This record gives sequence, C-alpha cells and structure tokens, in this order.
Amino acid sequence: MKKYYWVIILLAFIGSRHTQLNAQPAPVKAAAKAVFTLTTFNADGTILASSHGVFIGSNGEAISDLTPFLGAAKAVVVDANGKKMDVERMMGVNSMYDLAKFRVSGKTTAAQPAPSAAAAGSQAWLLPYAYSKNDSKASTAPIETRVKGVETFMEKYPFYIFDTQIPENVSACPFVNAQGQVLGLLQLTQSGDNLHAPSAKFIDDQQVNAISINDATFSRIGIPPALPTKLEDAQLALMVSGNDAAKHAALTEDFIRQYPNLPDGYQARAQIEMAANKFDDAARDMSVVIKNSEKKDEAYFNYGQLIYNKLIYNPQQPYAAWTYDTAMEQADKAYSINPLPVYKHLQAQINFSKGNYQKAHDMFIELTNSNLRSPEVFYEAAHAQQMLNPKDTAFIALIDSAIVNCDSINHTNPAPYILARAQAWETAGYYRKAVNDYGIYGLIMRPQLTSNFYYVREQCEVKAKLFQQALIDINTAIALDQQNVLYYAEKANLLLRVNQLDAAITVAEQCIGLEPEYSDGYLVLGLAQIQNKRKPEGLRNLERARDLGNPQAQPLIDKYK
Repeated sequence: MKKYYWVIILLAFIGSRHTQLNAQPAPVKAAAKAVFTLTTFNADGTILASSHGVFIGSNGEAISDLTPFLGAAKAVVVDANGKKMDVERMMGVNSMYDLAKFRVSGKTTAAQPAPSAAAAGSQAWLLPYAYSKNDSKASTAPIETRVKGVETFMEKYPFYIFDTQIPENVSACPFVNAQGQVLGLLQLTQSGDNLHAPSAKFIDDQQVNAISINDATFSRIGIPPALPTKLEDAQLALMVSGNDAAKHAALTEDFIRQYPNLPDGYQARAQIEMAANKFDDAARDMSVVIKNSEKKDEAYFNYGQLIYNKLIYNPQQPYAAWTYDTAMEQADKAYSINPLPVYKHLQAQINFSKGNYQKAHDMFIELTNSNLRSPEVFYEAAHAQQMLNPKDTAFIALIDSAIVNCDSINHTNPAPYILARAQAWETAGYYRKAVNDYGIYGLIMRPQLTSNFYYVREQCEVKAKLFQQALIDINTAIALDQQNVLYYAEKANLLLRVNQLDAAITVAEQCIGLEPEYSDGYLVLGLAQIQNKRKPEGLRNLERARDLGNPQAQPLIDKYK
C-alpha cells in the first residue's frame, strides 16, 4: 500500500510541474523566441565577452547590457533558432545603467518594451535563452516570479527589483509581463541578494545624435553608430564624425541610403574616395552633388575645393582630369552664380599655386576689405608679395597685419604668424629681430616646444653672435633629445667657436660615442684638437671625417698639414 502511495505523490508532483509549465500565457512563450546570446570580439578576432539580450523590433533592433561592447571591434548574436547575425550599428548607449541598443543584420522575432510600469507584486517571467532546435536539453523554460519592488529613475522610468532564484548564465536576459512585453533586462546587484532590471523602454528611447557619436562611451566601441533619425542631426553627424574613419564611412553610406536625393552623403563619400586615391569615384560622386544640389554655387565651390586640396596635399598621385585649371573652372562657376568672398579666396589660392603671384596678391588684398578679413588672408597676401620680390622685406608689413588681426575673443593664435615673421627676418639677414620673434613664439608655445625649435633658434642666435643664448638653447635641445648627434656636433662647434676647446673636445667625443660613423663628429673633434695643440690627433680625425664622406674635411687637412 505504501508503494502505491509514493507513486501517487510522484505523479501528482509531475502533473503539478506540467501544469505550471503550461500555465505560462501564450505571449510569454512567444516572447521567449526573441531572446538571443551576444558575443563580442577584440580586433584580433578573439572573444571579448558574452551575454544575452532581446529583440525589440522586427528589423534587427535589440537591447542588451553595455559592458560587453566596451572595447569590442565586432559582435554577433545567435537567436532562438540558432541563426547567427552580425551587429551592424549601435543605436543608443547608457553607461550609468549599463544598457545598449543596437541593430543586427536580418529580420527578427521581437518582444515589445512594456509601455507602462508593472506594479509591485505583479506577475512576471524571466526568459533565459532557449535554443532547442537540435538539443532538447538546451531549452530553458521561462521562470515565473513577481515584482518585489518598483522605483523610478529619470523621473518617468521604472526600475524593477526581483528576488527570484535564477539559473546560471542568464545575464541580461529579459523579464516580461503576462502580455509578453519586456519590463527590463536582468542585472545582478553587488551583494547578489536581489536582481535589478532597469526599464526596457528607457534604453529603447535612447537615440544617437551628432553629439553622442563622439562621446567617451561611443569612442570605446568599434562598431559604427547608427545614423541619427532627424535630418539636421544626420547632416551634423557627417560633419563631426571625421576623426574616426571607419565610423565616418559607415555613417556616409547610411546617409546615402537614407537620403539618396541629397548631396551631403555623396560629398562626404567623395572626400573619403579622394583620400583613398579613388579619383574617378570621387569625380562621379561630385557630379551627383552638383546635380542634386539646390545651391549650385556651393556645389561648384566644394568640387573646386576638393580638386585644389588633392593637388596641394596629394600631388604625387597623378590624375589628369584634375588640374589647377579645372579647379579654377569650378571656382569661377561658383563665383559667377554668387560672388561670395569665400569663392574669391579659392580663386586667389589657385592663382598663387599656378604662379600668378601678382593676381593672387591683389585678390588677397581685396579680401582683407571683406567679411573674410583674417590673419590668414593677410599672411597669404604677404606670401604672394614675397614670391614677387624675395629680396624686398616690404612683405613683412603684411605679416605684421596678420599678427595685429589676431584676437583673443576669437581665440586666434598669433604664434604661427610670429614664427613666419621670425623666419622672414632671418632670411633677410635681420638676425636679432628674428631672435626676438623666436623668443615671443617660444613664450606663447612653451608647453609644446620641441628640441628642433631650440636648435633652429640657436642657429639664428649664432648668426646674431648671441653665443651665450645659443649655448643655452643647444643644451635645451640636447636635454629634450639626448640621442640626436646633430645637436652634439652643433654644441661642440659652438664651444670651438668661443674657444672653449676642452669642452668642445669632450662634447665631440660624446657625439662620436653615440654614432661612430657620424662624420661631423670627427670633423669638429679634429678641429678642436688641432686648435688645442694636438695636431697629429686632430689630423687623424679629419682624415676619418674625410673617409666617412665629409666634403669639408679635405680642404681643412690641406690647410693644417
């Protein structure tokens, strides 16, 4: 009798469990098909992290936790049918609540985010990933629970608290209500006592915009962001995304697909193609830009600017269809439609590049009386005037105007123009004026100065016979770059010049110690030794300099023998 009693209890338990599993509402069972696994990868293809998530749209829209994406170069998901899909675009992120919204490549079975908050005590189900296509053991049933508590964040979104027992490997799996709507994604607390689930609607509401594309979180994710939905934001996103070539290219292609009749995407792609030396492709895209643009003058100007930039910054790659004449043709068309100073500025730059210095000079001067008046235009006028008559220092007055027109309100840095004036004075032989300008430049740019600056200024100070200042600067250059043998040879030569012979010999030997095949080191060492009454040694070092190919060595050997 006892045996039959335990059989009845066992059957009752099995029946109860069967009833519980089958008591799940149909929407909950349907929502379970929207759960997936997520795997992210490093740039070298190794696995970075794994998690779960849920599709919330039929076109690949999905949500998961953010952490697996940080540092990821690629990500894939596997849905409830075992289908693998790449993560194509990031659609929104929130680091505070560790949530991410993204889109995968393919159609998907979705569970919609719950439009309103569930009440404390209400019924809910945790949906583990369930893939039973080939292995029934892989299938995991929904886990029934109840909402322990509901808090509010961001003034309107529910933050759920659960205390149910959970199996392993359910990170970022969704909680759903009886309608199969997603309440939120599972997050463990640090103590492990409770489970949290920030609102799924919160992350669904997150949108990519032109500002967020360059924020710190997006910069840590190698997967491109989605194009913002608003046209104005999408246009701005194209402009500000240029620092990341891969993301900029993805946004460009998305823009062209979304707005095939607008010129912005084609123009951005033409820039990318030009940088990749795909000039035929860039020319085709710019023809579309001109065709699709309402403002033809802007289109012609942008094409002329593109051609000009290619000729200036990438002249080594030949492309017969793009010349200064074709760039000028585009600039002339733009100016004929709308005579803006910016279009004349491009014409002036092209004239300068063609060697039409007088015409370029006159146009730059004319632009100084327009709304384009700027330090740059004064400097360009100065450069054109210098090319007309290199020996005449009158052009320096225009550099003075460039410096005067720098202002702190617009944060225009005068340093480049002060450096240009220093170089102009040095070329003209006014060495002390040049040293003075180098000094002003050095004060402005002090945190960014390199060893080369101190070497250049030292060279000018030597010409100005300011030997003590020159010695200080060459010492600074060596301190900043202790392996540069040129600086040691220069210091030794300077010490020789001021008759500090022992010091000159020591520094020359240091130079040779750094680079035993450096001929200038032997040349200076030999001269210093000869002047220090060590003629045989000095001649041997001059001969060594000669053997290493130094052209100054033989005349000195002939002189001192």
